[in-house]
Amino acid sequence: VPVQRVAPLSGRVYGRRWLVLLLFSLLGFAQGLVWNSWGPIQNSARLAFGFSGWDIALLVFWGPIGFAPCFFFMWLMDKKGLRVTVLLTSSLMVLGAGLRCIPVSDLEIRKKLIHGGQLLNGLAGPTVMNAAPFLSTTWFSPDERATATAIASLLNYLGAAGAFLVGPLVVPSPNGTSHLPLVSQSNTEHIKDRIEAVLYAEFGMVSLIFSAALAYFPSRPPFPPSVAAASQRLSYRRSFCRLLSNFRFLMIALAYAIPLGVFSGWSGVLDLILTPVHVSQVDAGWIGFWSIVGGCVVGIAMARFADFIRGMLKFILLLLLSGATLASTWFTLTCLTSVTHLPLTTATLYTSCILLGIFLNSSVPIFFELFVETVYPVPEGITCGVVTFLSNVFMGVLLFFLTFYHT
Repeated sequence: VPVQRVAPLSGRVYGRRWLVLLLFSLLGFAQGLVWNSWGPIQNSARLAFGFSGWDIALLVFWGPIGFAPCFFFMWLMDKKGLRVTVLLTSSLMVLGAGLRCIPVSDLEIRKKLIHGGQLLNGLAGPTVMNAAPFLSTTWFSPDERATATAIASLLNYLGAAGAFLVGPLVVPSPNGTSHLPLVSQSNTEHIKDRIEAVLYAEFGMVSLIFSAALAYFPSRPPFPPSVAAASQRLSYRRSFCRLLSNFRFLMIALAYAIPLGVFSGWSGVLDLILTPVHVSQVDAGWIGFWSIVGGCVVGIAMARFADFIRGMLKFILLLLLSGATLASTWFTLTCLTSVTHLPLTTATLYTSCILLGIFLNSSVPIFFELFVETVYPVPEGITCGVVTFLSNVFMGVLLFFLTFYHT
């Protein structure tokens, strides 16, 4: 009879948990960076590759489309563990980033390769957005779990913020307008070369992260960090039945999915949306960057606060969503200048958009913790998979309409 290893009742944590968290967070960062590559430089991409407004919206739309096999990745994480899931995800990202770099002179073929690469990167979304609570429960003690969830989940958003910064600063804008200006052929080639430099750099970063995960990324520690991590969870089928029959969970899921899904799609095409009001590509990039970075910083701080004071998750979420409501109302009234007569200035635009991003993005880890506590012992990957799939449905609805109404 084989001897079973029994974990200590108090659990045991390992120093290597921070390396595992770092590798997973970098993977999420890279996926967000690649997903948001085109929105912040949509004016330049139109000139260099002949993209239309429909193409730009579709390039962002591949993100929520990639969540179609979300339940397969949830099943894989539940049955095979983190290592197999992360390696499959990172290999899809390497292949997708590589497709975008293939130097084909025919613009139509090049556009199809770029769209295919964005789709493969979108297929990595279910893992990098769903696995954060599963990883934190598997490797971290209860008093570190919310912080680990915040870092692992928000680094994906930080990658999208990095695209707002890198794209407009590296790739020059064609006079800052959405309409293609009369520019020289040398200027067009220069813009195209800078875009390709960004694509090659992203491919190199994704390949490096994949190599590191291949060398070392264990599925679980030798001993679980807590009693909750060692306990038996519900089966795949029973988990779905439990989730769909839990009215409280469904209400929290809608509270997460509607604002976060719409805001994620909206921020992905922020430059496309703000161009008609004469906001430059660089300004739109900085607005998107600071809104996401602020949300990541505040979100990690809120999660650390929640680790010390349990039982206040709902109160924290109510405060954050109230702030988001006020910020979005301010932005809307400012844009309706013909009705409200409020001035549309750079300061008001920056402030309202950044505050909206801070309040919404910082709520993500708090929501994840509330989901896990509400439906325990449903596996964390399945719980967060359902809610992120739902949020991507709402993101997809927004981007679906933008692909047809993109003026």
